[in-house]
Amino acid sequence: MAFKYKFEKLLSIKENEKDVVIGEYNDAVQKFEKAATKLYQLLKQKEDLIDQQGKQLTSGLNIRQIQDLQRFLPFLDKSIAEWQVQVAKARKFMELKQQLLLEKNIEVKKYEIMKEKSLAAYSQLEKAEENKLMDEISIQQYMNRGN
Repeated sequence: MAFKYKFEKLLSIKENEKDVVIGEYNDAVQKFEKAATKLYQLLKQKEDLIDQQGKQLTSGLNIRQIQDLQRFLPFLDKSIAEWQVQVAKARKFMELKQQLLLEKNIEVKKYEIMKEKSLAAYSQLEKAEENKLMDEISIQQYMNRGN
């Protein structure tokens, strides 16, 4: 008689749910990484522009270039602020999916532990039945020798 776990379908469902959440978590991580990369690029661009302006001020810069830069920096600051919000949202969503994944992992682990315990109990029962059968065979052989 083969071992059959009574919650096998439930364990399978929980594993499938976990796989779905893993996919959602990976998507959330990718979105976070994209948003963080975009924010980094904007911050780097601003830093480069400010450094470039500082170098050009020492070497001489016309008023038109200064005005252009002064008009562009607020636009860049606005974009940075918007992307900071996007990064915060993406991080929060990613952390939410990470928490959900942790919960699903715990659920699956519980069912796996229950399966291991059930298998151990089954094995122990099988061994006891096998020992009982061996004892009966030994008794019968002993009795047959006596006759």
